[in-house]
Parts: sequence; C-alpha cells; structure tokens
Amino acid sequence: MKRILSLLLASAMLLALCACGGSGSSASTEPTFETGQTSFDIMGGQSALSPGYQDNTVLNAMAEEAGVSITWETMSDSLSEQVNIRIAGNQLPDAFIGVGFSNYDIATYGDDGTFIDLTPYITEEYMPNLTAILEEHPEIRSAITMADGKIYGLPSGEQMGTSGIGAEEDYSIYTIPQFSMINKAWLDELGLEVPTTLDELHTALVAFQENDMSHTYYGNDPGSTIPMSTGFDQWCWGQNIFYAGFGFTNWPNDIINDLVLQPDGTVNFVCDDEGYREALTYFHDWYAEGLMDIEMFSQSDTQLMAKCQQGYVGVSTWWYIEELMGDYADDYVFLPVLAGPDGTSNVTVRTGGGINSGNLNITSACESPVNLLKFFDQWYAGENVMQLQYGPIGVYFTEQDESGKWISITDEEAQAQYGKSAGELKGENEVYGPKLILSNYYNDYFYMEDRAIERLTDLYDFWMPQVQDATTYPVDCVFTQDELDTIDRYRTDFENAVSEQEGLWIRDGGPTDDEWAAYVSNLEACGMNELLEVYQAAYDRYAEAQ
Repeated sequence: MKRILSLLLASAMLLALCACGGSGSSASTEPTFETGQTSFDIMGGQSALSPGYQDNTVLNAMAEEAGVSITWETMSDSLSEQVNIRIAGNQLPDAFIGVGFSNYDIATYGDDGTFIDLTPYITEEYMPNLTAILEEHPEIRSAITMADGKIYGLPSGEQMGTSGIGAEEDYSIYTIPQFSMINKAWLDELGLEVPTTLDELHTALVAFQENDMSHTYYGNDPGSTIPMSTGFDQWCWGQNIFYAGFGFTNWPNDIINDLVLQPDGTVNFVCDDEGYREALTYFHDWYAEGLMDIEMFSQSDTQLMAKCQQGYVGVSTWWYIEELMGDYADDYVFLPVLAGPDGTSNVTVRTGGGINSGNLNITSACESPVNLLKFFDQWYAGENVMQLQYGPIGVYFTEQDESGKWISITDEEAQAQYGKSAGELKGENEVYGPKLILSNYYNDYFYMEDRAIERLTDLYDFWMPQVQDATTYPVDCVFTQDELDTIDRYRTDFENAVSEQEGLWIRDGGPTDDEWAAYVSNLEACGMNELLEVYQAAYDRYAEAQ
C-alpha cells in the first residue's frame, strides 16, 4: 500500500510542478515563530474502523493542553487521490498526517516549499519530549534528516526489541527472521543428536527419509515424509538461515536482498562472493537427493503450515514452533546456527522497525508551526503514544499492575463491554500519525503481545549468543533523489536476476566457471556497482551524522 501511494504521489508531484511551478515555490523558507494561530486544519488517514478524530478523547485532551483546536479531515479510502488534488491545486491544509509519504516525496516537497523545515522548532523549548528522544537516539535524527540537512517530518515507527522484555542489549524482533527447527522425537528414535553442522543435518535428513519417519513414527501414509520443507527466499520461512554455514544469510529485507554491511563500514553484495557460489552447489546436492521439498519454490506459507501440522516435515523454519507445528510442536526443538564444511557459522543479522518521517508533515500554509508542534510534542510521551496506538486508558487499557504497567482489555472483556473484539476496539480508537514506540516503552508503560514476548525471548536467549558479528546495514538510511532514482532504475531487475539464478542453481545444479562468469557479468549489467555506490554513500552520511 505504501509503495502504491508513493508512486501515486510521485506522479501527481510531476503534474503539480508542471501546472504551477511547484505548489509551495512562493512560500518563505525562513522559520516563523508566530504564535497567533491556534486553529489548524489537518488532513490525513485513519483506520477503516475509525469514526474520525473529531471526538477522540485522547486527541482532544492534548489539544486542550496545547491551547489549540484542530479540524480533522481524515479518511481511509481515496486518501492518495485527495492528497494529490490538494497538493496539485495548492489548497494545502496546515499539516498532513498518516499519509506515509516516501523519502522521495518528502525531499521533493521540502525542496519546492510545500513542506517546511522543522529543524528550528525541534528544541527543548518547543518540543522537549521529542528533543530528549533525539538526544538519546541520534540514529532517529539521522533517519529523519534529508540529504539537504533539513527535517521535513516528525519521526514515527515501532521499535519492538529485546529491551522491551527487560534485556540489557536491545535487538529488534526482526534481527534473525528465520528460526530453524527439527523433530527431536525422530532424532531420539533414530539415536541421533541435534545437529550442530550442516553435514550432521544432512545425515539426519537422510535418516528421516530412509526410515520414512512420518509413516513409521506418526502413522501417516507410507512415503509421506518430507525431510526438510521451507519456502524459497521467504522472510520468516525460507531456506536462508542454512546459508550461515558459508558465511552469510541473504535475508529478504527492507533494504535490498543480498546487501550486507561489513565490520569495516563497506557495503557488499554477497551474491557474487565465492561463499555464495559454494552454498548453492552444496544445497543442490540436498535437493537432488530429495531432502529439500520439491515444492519449496512454489508453495505458500499456508501450504507449508499444513504439511507441518500433519506431521510430514522433519525440519523447517518459522518464528514459532507452536504456530508452525501445531499438535506436534512438543516434538520439535530449535536448531542452532549450523557450521558449514569448513567450520563457518556466520549468520548475518538484520535490523527492523524502521523510522520514517512521512506521517506528520507541516505545510507552508501553517502560520504558527510552533503552536502546532507543541500539540504534536505530546505524542512523544509514553502513555500518550500508547493510547494513540491502541485506545484510551479506561477503554483499551483497563488497569495497572504492581509495576505500574498498563494491562490491555481482553477479547472476552471487550465483547462483554462493547460487543466487539479487542482488535476491533483498537481499530476504532487508533490514530494514524507520528507515533514513535520505543523498545523500552514495553518495559516501562505497557505490555507487548504474548507472541512477541515469546519470540524476543527466544531471540535473546537462544539465537543472539550464537551471533559472531551484529553489524547490520541500518534500515533508516536516507537517500537523495538521484540515489532513489538509481535504486528505482536497477533494484527490481538486479534482485530478480539474483533470485532467479539462485533458484535455478539449487534445482538444476551449477554453476560452472563459465556460468558463474556470465552471471557476474549480468549482475554488473543490472546495476550492481551503481547500487553499491548508492548504498555506500547513504551509509557514509548516516554514520557521519551519528
């Protein structure tokens, strides 16, 4: 949805520039600290279940505290169309909220004067809550600072990490997207230990196959055993975790597949490294032996789950054993990060919960940004953002426990009191906009979902102690318009070229020396070097701003 919206906005932007020379081109670029305006018009998005924001008790209380009144023009349908019309016709509200402008849009509208630079107002005097957060988290300031050094939007994002369960180190819930698991009951039956290397896993998979463990242990149809089943290059259910034995894991991710940041600060694509070639050759042998599911390239996550929950599969990947394996979950344990033929076991970690600044952007029509930003600074208080995300205290949050953390309403309570589920209640009360939920909020203000707690606990206690190097390319890097043009020009073709060949080599075998040389040449033709330059430049700026 955000991608579609971004494209629509970009198209409308070109029309607007041609029609009127830039919708905000005549606006002053100098900051104004005028305080006369106290009534504001704000346009943006809302949940499909939301009745609108005019009677929202949380918003109204914050508006009263800031001494302002707000007219909300929010919608769940036709948002992009209406935003485009307003920008193209230079009929600007005082601010846009919950639109999800891309960095390309933000930079463009900032440059032509449609959006104003908020940097002069993000101070302890006017925005003490946000200023304190940016001082404690300089990476958030980097993420919202455009290439021209200006800030055209307030930060939003959800940083669900291990500090939210009280851990000392904070790792995003997305740090390792695939948790691999194996049927230990089958291993015990066969007298095998939990593998610690790929070669040992190969031995176990062969034993699962030869002894038809789905049939002999669970009584399923003869020949029903699938030694290992995953998707192909899928976020939480792909085969990528097993590549760690060759020095990398090429997760599907928010930046670009196969890109890694090395400890020395240089970026690299693993897809033309020798370890990548060795991995594909190695796993083709598994596929040819029938150890990897023949349907791995085409099946959906629903199909994978059905196979696992019928007791057919010995090894797979998912975030939770219980969700994937169903009634058979007690028979499974996590596999460690498996060492490869030469002893390598390097899992590449990822970040997540990216910060964006496209959910609150003040326009040149606003006469008093100071007063409006005093209102929005309240969004950066923990209990306020908690209520904006889920619902008010007394409605969604029912009581505090002995530690002072808020407890949310249960489905049973919501049905009894409001005739709807807790999820529906959240949808009615949620407010779109610059909501920044820091990882520690789950430890200080309210509880995260039980499944998230389980996943983060597994991540921190089991997986992260095995990670040798936590260097990761920051998802919050900001790109210039020229760099975004380069990414748009090359990214899709480049990623498709890598993924298609990866699948073919696992299935059919290879590559020969000639095939490998031709493949690398094709990657260069698809813009590999140009993409590397872009991602390196963006990272260098990000690192310098820290």
